[in-house]
Amino acid sequence: MTQSAFPKDFLWGGATAANQFEGAYNSDGKGLSVQDVTPKGGVAMPGSSSPVITDQPTPDNLKLEGIDFYHRYKEDIALFAEMGFKVFRMSIAWSRIFPNGDDEQPNEAGLAFYDKIFDELAKYGIEPLVTLSHYETPLHLARAYNGWANRDLIGFYERYVRTVFTRYKDKVKYWLTFNEINSVLHAPFMSGGIVTDPEKLSKQDLYQAVHHELVASALATKIGHSINPDFKIGCMVLAMPAYAMTANPLDQLAVREFENQNYLFSDIHARGKYPNYIKRYFKENDITINFAPEDEELLKNTVDFISFSYYMSVAQAHNPEDYSTGRGNIMGGISNPYLESSEWGWQIDPIGLRLVLNAFYDRYQLPLFIVENGLGAKDVLVEGPNGPTVEDDYRIDYLQKHLVQVNEALKDGVELLGYTTWGPIDLVSASTAELSKRYGFIYVDRNDDGTGSLARYKKKSFDWYKKVIASNGEALYEA
Repeated sequence: MTQSAFPKDFLWGGATAANQFEGAYNSDGKGLSVQDVTPKGGVAMPGSSSPVITDQPTPDNLKLEGIDFYHRYKEDIALFAEMGFKVFRMSIAWSRIFPNGDDEQPNEAGLAFYDKIFDELAKYGIEPLVTLSHYETPLHLARAYNGWANRDLIGFYERYVRTVFTRYKDKVKYWLTFNEINSVLHAPFMSGGIVTDPEKLSKQDLYQAVHHELVASALATKIGHSINPDFKIGCMVLAMPAYAMTANPLDQLAVREFENQNYLFSDIHARGKYPNYIKRYFKENDITINFAPEDEELLKNTVDFISFSYYMSVAQAHNPEDYSTGRGNIMGGISNPYLESSEWGWQIDPIGLRLVLNAFYDRYQLPLFIVENGLGAKDVLVEGPNGPTVEDDYRIDYLQKHLVQVNEALKDGVELLGYTTWGPIDLVSASTAELSKRYGFIYVDRNDDGTGSLARYKKKSFDWYKKVIASNGEALYEA
């Protein structure tokens, strides 16, 4: 009698983003992305001022060097293989392939780099799970076109995805079109390359940009399936369940309105059309989405699976000003008094992950994939019996509790393809641009001031996750 409900072919692994760990921002013909010119590489959180975007990289942007995966990929992939990874989620840097975004021809050196990555993964039997656009819109597309606010980006994105789908059609099976596509509502520059000041960006223009991304995503799904019918193409959303602060029906309505903002994206990806609730929202806010003649038909190209990130839940109320707002949360929300928080104010809610899994599966009856989950913490390197390490029992506790809830969701009947923990190796935080906010099983010797040797060291959680994978989840229940 086993306690683990994880299927035999479950895809265990880890997830990264090119802009947060590759480095080599200007090597081998790569163009600049929006990440390269954001001071310190961070993004403004709700309630804070927007970062001043520059035209050239600034020396304090840790993402320019990242953790130098570009030159150390063999070492890092070998460590992932040692943990037993079945899958590795990564992104292709769009501006490595098309340096300006609107180039006629791709950059061969960029394509060749990812060939090497996929070949190295294949050597260890690790499936790549590739995000086509992960917060790294080419800077030229932001500056010259205002990013996804301009419909022209659909054509540039189409050229890019045709290029990489064709090039890697025999090396990659699993694809994601956009990372956390719903985050464009809250971080339009980072997520959508939109340079309009967020305070001046109208709802009309913002939701028109959303439409362009959704059409581009559906077009990519159509193209991918035509190039290789065996491709499995998914959407990727930032999942954040919401609880009502009270039993007041108005608070319940506030939850529904908040969650509909996020469901909008997965509803269209899974069902191929705009839901009725958003039509009411558009009408009440004087928003008219401009459809090209082909858009309605294109949106019918629905995804093969739903993938999502999960870090926290939030609370909602009809009168949110009566409560304290959660700190460090890109999507806003109210602090939940029943939950503990991480060092960065992200509330820790393992049961929320089970709720998300059941909600998505009940809603869509499509396979799911957890492609981000993890704990950012300030790790301290200490001397261990086998050399430097980190005694990160807090990370083990966080992941163990979340994975037990994943197991419960599997027992509930949810169909789940895999689980990739965020940042299996330390990388630069997307939201705060710190390296001290560490997620990995592997410690990287680099500091927030840019110093450090970039040496890699296994944390205590490295061997723990290795046992979880080897036992297909049984080790989660060891005393």
